[in-house]
Amino acid sequence: MVKMAANGEKQQGHRPGIYKQKNKGHKHGKHRTKGEIERENKGRVSVLTLTKKQRKEQKKMDRRHKANQLRRNKKDMVLTEKRRLGSRDGPPHLVAVVSLHAGVDAGAITKLLRGEGAGGVVHQERCVSGISDSFGLILPRFKQRFTFLSHSTADMHALLDVAKIADSLVFVLDSTEGWDSYGDYCLSCLFAQGLPSHALVCQGVSDLPVKKRVESRRALSKITEIRFPDARLFPLDSEQDATLLLRHLGTQRQRKLGFRSRRSHLLAQHVTFTPNRPAEGTGGGPTGLGTLCVSGYVRGRPLRVDRLVHISGLGDFQLSQIDAPSDPLPINLTARPAKPGKGGDVDMLDGAEDEAPVRVLMKADPSCRESLQAEAEVDPMDGEQTWPTESELLEAEEARKKKRVMKVPKGTSDYQATWIVDENEEENGETDEESSDDDDDDMMDEAMEGEDEENNSQEPGSGCASEEEEEEEEEDDEEEEEVCSTERTGADQRYDEHIDEAAEEEGLKRYREARAHEMFPDEVDTPLDVAARIRFQRYRGLKSFRSSPWDPMENLPLNYSRIFQFQSFERTRRRILAEAAAEEDGAMVGWYVTLHVVDVPSSVMESVQSGRPLILVSLLPHEQKMSVMHLLVRRHPSNTEPIKNKEELVFHCGFRRFRASPTFSQHTSADKHKMERFLRPDAPTVVSVYAPITFPPAGVLLFKQRNDGIQDLVATGSLLSCDPQRVMLKRIVLSGHPFKINRRSAVVRYMFFNRDDIMWFKPVELRTKWGRRGHIKEALGTHGHMKCVFDNQLRSQDTVLMNLYKRVYPRWTYDPYVPSPLPWVKREGSVEMDDLDME
Repeated sequence: MVKMAANGEKQQGHRPGIYKQKNKGHKHGKHRTKGEIERENKGRVSVLTLTKKQRKEQKKMDRRHKANQLRRNKKDMVLTEKRRLGSRDGPPHLVAVVSLHAGVDAGAITKLLRGEGAGGVVHQERCVSGISDSFGLILPRFKQRFTFLSHSTADMHALLDVAKIADSLVFVLDSTEGWDSYGDYCLSCLFAQGLPSHALVCQGVSDLPVKKRVESRRALSKITEIRFPDARLFPLDSEQDATLLLRHLGTQRQRKLGFRSRRSHLLAQHVTFTPNRPAEGTGGGPTGLGTLCVSGYVRGRPLRVDRLVHISGLGDFQLSQIDAPSDPLPINLTARPAKPGKGGDVDMLDGAEDEAPVRVLMKADPSCRESLQAEAEVDPMDGEQTWPTESELLEAEEARKKKRVMKVPKGTSDYQATWIVDENEEENGETDEESSDDDDDDMMDEAMEGEDEENNSQEPGSGCASEEEEEEEEEDDEEEEEVCSTERTGADQRYDEHIDEAAEEEGLKRYREARAHEMFPDEVDTPLDVAARIRFQRYRGLKSFRSSPWDPMENLPLNYSRIFQFQSFERTRRRILAEAAAEEDGAMVGWYVTLHVVDVPSSVMESVQSGRPLILVSLLPHEQKMSVMHLLVRRHPSNTEPIKNKEELVFHCGFRRFRASPTFSQHTSADKHKMERFLRPDAPTVVSVYAPITFPPAGVLLFKQRNDGIQDLVATGSLLSCDPQRVMLKRIVLSGHPFKINRRSAVVRYMFFNRDDIMWFKPVELRTKWGRRGHIKEALGTHGHMKCVFDNQLRSQDTVLMNLYKRVYPRWTYDPYVPSPLPWVKREGSVEMDDLDME
């Protein structure tokens, strides 16, 4: 080694090649800490880490401090919002008293809360417009203010509107039964819509003996824990109990409802109407429109003057300005007697109010104010129009040369002859119109008529009976009918008087249709008088319902030119809700303001004067525009009647209320969804309808109105999405019977009745009820027999099926004006109460 170094030669070090063996390190049971990893890396960073976004690694204590700060900030924000409600800086605590039993009086509760012994000062009587039993209450001891209102539960629309805007609900229960059947119905509607903070109250416990009080409270708690498992029951028989209830209402945790916490809303406390003056030079009378001045406290989010407002059940309107009058319920003042005629009075004015001047907060800028345009402008000439190609020009020229030979009256010109239609063309036109009819009821009616004829043709009794025996049987039947008619009691007659025969027939028809659909889903009989290729020309076959393509922009209806569509609805929803949460402009929450709503019909005042509450909500951007809305609902267990597809229903979606004819479809994650002919009771269903855009979350209630005006709760759910490109496919099933069966082939009949139909539907795949798959090989003869090949041998009891699909769309039947439901008081005189009397 010394000699080599002396000669100046340098030894070359060994370099491992690509096949160098790399052994795993010994696992000594320890894991490397972050400090050891950093010391071993010596500042080196992997390439993947460099290409990603640099994230600062925080120490353990830093992460703990950050989590504590976030938790503390969130807690402070919740406490600040809780303390603001009912205080000087926030709106009064709005409390609605709801009676859940016919034997209790909600007015007695409000009277007890209004008493001086409860510690409050009644500062304003009839403070809510349209509701007589309402008052403002100031509690100097708690430094809080309340607004109490008690409304009848007979009007379900008014009850739901009050519950949408109330901060707390006070449910008045019976001391023995809790709630009755209608009270349970009201609770079902309120829970489906979204229940705010609530309290349970009962009266009459102190009147019971001391030994029975504990028993009564325990029995009542057992009843209430079904609906309210964690709620506390408050007895309210004295002013001390009223003080405890007020303390609980002011300090309880507030439940957040998503559809109202993201939108500014207001309950009208003072309403005036000023009719518009006719335009100069027209000489006409009043137009029926005017300016509605609505005063109330801003709740939810700050209110902007350039946004549209929606009046529940009446429509969308624009604002012209926002004023700031004096607060009618100041918390810093002592008791002041309520002035008669002030507060919630409703005035019809022809001019301006003779009151003290108010401060104008903001006026709407016409250039920035949102438009009331709900539908897109339809241009009938905006269709796809291209210049004809050379081949099309040649075909047109050949068609022009082929003149029709037809008989026309003498002296008819060529121009007049073109307007004369042959009889054959008229028949073809009629069949085309019939085939283009997209009504689901025709096929079901034909099927049901066929079943009725078969049932009527089968008479009971033996076929070998003689005519004399039949006559004797008829005479016996007549005698039995006479005896029965004489023995009918008065109760039976009263029962029959309340039965509507037309409604019974309609219910029987719906029941039979639903039962036929359940036994033979989507099966349709091939018509004998119309060719199947014409009757089902809009249908097509699919190799696979899951994976076969279907273009969502193909052959869209004309109504799709009237609606709006988002490029990405979810991204737009997140952006708009984030902007709404960060808004700090406009009238702030807790301010008492007066909104000037322009171009309002006078029917709004009629609604207020009839005793209904007036609720205004500020709409988010795009929420006045029409589109295809999808709602995910589930059948309510109290309703058992069949609900058919495209049947008119009443919708409660968020703050909106409207009527429409929806389309039912399955709720799946695929790109195609099968249409349902009836609302299924055992699975969630997607309801599609043309309606104004509403950003979720929002609760949904579906009601069905009877002929007598009663509205029944049909389904409940939530808002799903807004997607006009959602493909809903209606399926029909053509069935055939295997006539002759070979090893893998079979002769099938009764599916078609002519050779042309078989050749038209030859590419469509066949299936059987026993799971066999096959296709049409050829037609046999001219009477609809065809030879089919399957993947295995058929059985004689099997049925051959062919699935055909067609895309369906909702009907444009949107109506924002919903009639009020029949009050429950009138229901008590119906058949149900008569049944109880007869028993």
